[in-house]
Amino acid sequence: MEHWICITCGTQFTESEQPPRDCPICLDPRQYIGYEGQQWTTLHALQQSAQNIFQEHETGLWGIGTDPPFAIKQRALLLQAEQGNILWDCISLLDDKTANRVERLGGIKAIAISHPHYYSSMVEWAERFNAPIYLHEADKQWVMRPSERIIYWSGETQTLQDGITLQRLGGHFAGGTVLHRAATAGKQALLLSGDIIQVVADRNFVSFMFSYPNLIPLPAAEVARIRAIVEQYDFERLYGAWFHTIVAKDAKNAVLRSADRYIQALERPLA
Repeated sequence: MEHWICITCGTQFTESEQPPRDCPICLDPRQYIGYEGQQWTTLHALQQSAQNIFQEHETGLWGIGTDPPFAIKQRALLLQAEQGNILWDCISLLDDKTANRVERLGGIKAIAISHPHYYSSMVEWAERFNAPIYLHEADKQWVMRPSERIIYWSGETQTLQDGITLQRLGGHFAGGTVLHRAATAGKQALLLSGDIIQVVADRNFVSFMFSYPNLIPLPAAEVARIRAIVEQYDFERLYGAWFHTIVAKDAKNAVLRSADRYIQALERPLA
């Protein structure tokens, strides 16, 4: 019996003797089946072919990604905090070397994930670190490996600890979530966004989509709704889903002007 992992999206499934016939997450119009068809691997096989790398983005914030890149190629973020570290988003590969490095950084008190494309091997991580997983209940149908460790929160906000809040933005997924860390002594406020808010090639801007690989936009009204929520928060930097997707300064204004540009592009041609 294996917990099979979809090679295209990196999602780990509940235990079975044979791989599932298909991956519902990849069949959804926000994702896709790979050019070579539905393919599967296992955590053990991944441990033999890849390793995880760590990068300190800033004091107290570490990126953890897989080399060579796997599935959607995202990296997780380990946010060090006084009341316990938080793993933001997740990756498929977990091995002893990674776990030992995370333990040296203080372990994991809780896991929170922006949306189903990054659920990956979240249960493996939760079991290894004895941590709960916080997912918005609107995306419950996309959980391919159920676990008692999953806490489905509802409503618009969920406090993880003092100064650290999950905010439902929706958009890309109904339960699409970002994490806000308020400013503290010596630390500026941050927004961790996955690709609910997507950092684009010009990192002075971001964007918003229903599907990124299939280029399906969000309606202007939905982007305006997201903008109104983000406007309530202060943050200097925004971290997206990959090592390079960072808005390094004035990130709140970058999100607001990007939303304005997006809406304008849908309603009338850009000059």
